[in-house]
Amino acid sequence: MSEPHKLSTKLHLKRLWRSVKQGNEPKTNVLDSAMRDLVRIQILHRRITEKKNNTTSTLQQYKADIASVARQESFKDEFSGKLMATLVSGASLGSGEYFIDMFVGTPPRHVWLILDTGSDLNWFQCDPCYDCFEQNGQHYDPKASSSFRNISCHDPRCQMVVSSPDPSRSCEFENQKCPYFYVYGDGSNTTGDFALEKFTVSLTRPDGMENSKHIVDVMFGCGHWNRGHFHGAAGILGLGRGPLSFSSQLQSIYGHSFSYCLADIFSNTSVSSKFIFGVDKELLNHPNLNFTSLLGAKESPDDTFYYLQIKSIVVGGEVLDIPKQIWHLSQEGLGEGGTIIDSGSTLTFFPDPAYDIIKEAFKKKIKLQPIALDNFIMDPCYNVSGDQQIELPDFGIHFVDGAVWDFPAENYFYQYEPGEVICLAISKTPHTPLTIIGNLLQQNFHILYDTKKYRLGYCPMKCDEVQ
Repeated sequence: MSEPHKLSTKLHLKRLWRSVKQGNEPKTNVLDSAMRDLVRIQILHRRITEKKNNTTSTLQQYKADIASVARQESFKDEFSGKLMATLVSGASLGSGEYFIDMFVGTPPRHVWLILDTGSDLNWFQCDPCYDCFEQNGQHYDPKASSSFRNISCHDPRCQMVVSSPDPSRSCEFENQKCPYFYVYGDGSNTTGDFALEKFTVSLTRPDGMENSKHIVDVMFGCGHWNRGHFHGAAGILGLGRGPLSFSSQLQSIYGHSFSYCLADIFSNTSVSSKFIFGVDKELLNHPNLNFTSLLGAKESPDDTFYYLQIKSIVVGGEVLDIPKQIWHLSQEGLGEGGTIIDSGSTLTFFPDPAYDIIKEAFKKKIKLQPIALDNFIMDPCYNVSGDQQIELPDFGIHFVDGAVWDFPAENYFYQYEPGEVICLAISKTPHTPLTIIGNLLQQNFHILYDTKKYRLGYCPMKCDEVQ
């Protein structure tokens, strides 16, 4: 049984103000990230509601084969059975996402990829890059790698990717390279060749030494035409539930579990977060680890997203009077509604009328006068200059299985101006009844995805200290 919910949290402002790299304006970063979130929500909504090119039976047909394709080059050390990698904040590049440090090919070439539990396809920019966005570092050159292999059109795996609408790029001949095409709601897109390559992940050992793990035959998109705003990253590492995601491809090696612990996104650039494939026994034995259920494959309207089942929202000890149907998936087969957890979204979003009820509950319980900020997505905001500590209501999510997830105030309040203005880091989901738990709310929790037992674990932790 959980402890009684506190009515409020006394928060010293110095705990709320994140340390930000000089020249990196937090209000600009979060505004850019929020705008990208809004576009991302359109993408997520469209993926759920639009009919996919591949039928469910086709997905199931190839899922088992795809999940066992990736192989690791064996070596024995204390990391056997799990893989730990380093994540870095994209805040210094104007991004509200987290990047994973990855090496690709033979010899290995460095790429930064956005960590995304809300998508499946792994892809990054490749030479020759005919139409590409700006990234940190050089494009990957498949001709310079001895481990690169194209997937041909006759390969069954080619049927799992989205074909290009351009007839000249479609599969017409069996010996042709397998083309892929992926478009986003804002016009951002990636087009190229679906291929296999060796991925090398940098590891940090408990003794502080560095090592690496090689995983061969990972399926990915080698993008030659790419447009969009990815803030310096070379592409995306997909960690969704679908068969093409990096996590699904590695199930034969590390099982059905992965976890991450996200340090404050506005921490000093020397602070890193951790990502772990496989079973983390230390986390599983942690006394503060809690679990809530994930919807199973048959219950989920989309094979990509990780769905949770909310029962109620609590603000300042009060269970809010939000209509229960807000949290339910629609029964008309459209898959609308429900709640997903998403590492690629920065803010947390609630649909109407849940958002309005949550916002009014905060305004009622905070004994400060809200201030208006022009063209800013967050509301309410408060002038807190001169206050050494303020009272902010507690915020928590109760799930239908009895689990409770309480959050520290620094996860749901954002510094618009350091030491001056704070804003509620929760916004309204536009044009869709979907609820999205973003990465700001997940900070300093070790989050475990267990797709075999259909559960999500969460444990409060100082993520910059995880080893």
